[in-house]
Amino acid sequence: MRRHTRRWPTAIRHDGRDYLSTAQTARVLGVQPATVYAYVSRGRLTSVRIEGQRGSLFAVAEIEAFARRTERRPPAGVVERIRTELTLIEGDELYYRGRRAVDLAWECDVTEVAALLWDAPWPTVRVSPVRVPRDVRGLDVIHAVVAELGALDADRHVEQTSARVAAAAQMVQTAVMSLPLAGDDPGTGSSLAQCLWPRLTAMALTPRRVRLLNAALVLLADHDLSASAVAARVAASARGSVYAVVSAGLGAFDGPLHGGAASAAQEFVRALVDVPGDVRTDLAARERLPGCGHVVYREQDPRAEALFTAMYDDGMPHHLQEVTDAIRTEAAARHLPVTSDLALAVIATRYRMIDDAAMTVFALARIVGWVAHALEEYAETPLRFRPEGVYVGIRPT
Repeated sequence: MRRHTRRWPTAIRHDGRDYLSTAQTARVLGVQPATVYAYVSRGRLTSVRIEGQRGSLFAVAEIEAFARRTERRPPAGVVERIRTELTLIEGDELYYRGRRAVDLAWECDVTEVAALLWDAPWPTVRVSPVRVPRDVRGLDVIHAVVAELGALDADRHVEQTSARVAAAAQMVQTAVMSLPLAGDDPGTGSSLAQCLWPRLTAMALTPRRVRLLNAALVLLADHDLSASAVAARVAASARGSVYAVVSAGLGAFDGPLHGGAASAAQEFVRALVDVPGDVRTDLAARERLPGCGHVVYREQDPRAEALFTAMYDDGMPHHLQEVTDAIRTEAAARHLPVTSDLALAVIATRYRMIDDAAMTVFALARIVGWVAHALEEYAETPLRFRPEGVYVGIRPT
């Protein structure tokens, strides 16, 4: 069998050694120039500067040695930055395609915000609820819906954006209609928030409450490159269907540090509401305050502030108001911004919602963002998420 002969470009001679430019090195190794720079940052290649020559240069001898070490393995992909036009977080403010999310929350239906993020209109779809046992979590209902719809869709790998958006809308609407009713009232109305409300609580539906729930769905639709968004993009990079994208997002979401944080906050608030009298002593003694502190926001989470303002406007039971104020006071003393997780928890407690309501609302909203990230990723080079592991195990003998 003939051995492949690597074609070498004309080198630059200096002090008895041959050098190649970054572009020449990238062509020899069969990678992008950005990958060459990544090799340099990892210490796998050494770049030099030579007076009179522009840019970085690489010794041919070192390139040859590097090529021999890697010739049995295709070059690994490197992703240093994920470029996105979707969501900007800047100055403790959240923007979707350049528009303040807080403004969109009160001006638009969540389906309109989905259309903005998807750059495609929300389609009209037919919905048939999926039968799921009543005692399972809302997140598990969503899992079941995504799995069943994906299994039944023979065209799930069709690449047209319209087909992918139709599948996404059907997943969201079917998931909502598959949730069991919380009371006897099936609810009326055509908006997503109107359909979702009676599946979260038996309390009466009012225009103000629908507006609040819709705002929560809008504000939680996307949050830049969260763990679940990255998982969704990896699935899309491998050209998984939109069902696979949402499943990947749900997999990363279903944990105590992401979607589970909303459930923990809901349990935290409900437990405090059940404490008679002043809760400030209880809060001061706690090491952690679920729903407080954020890895991105330093002063305030704009989503939480918008939702708290709307709740105060609708009126809150006296003791829940005291508990909420006490949490916010204690969080401020610890320099921790209260988050959207806490806001969802207070909403769920205020309106006597089901145990996992906060996590369910969060997951349904975030499907919109996962699909938006996937639609961006489908336009990128496939399989670009291929970092190379640093092996630290037992060496072969």
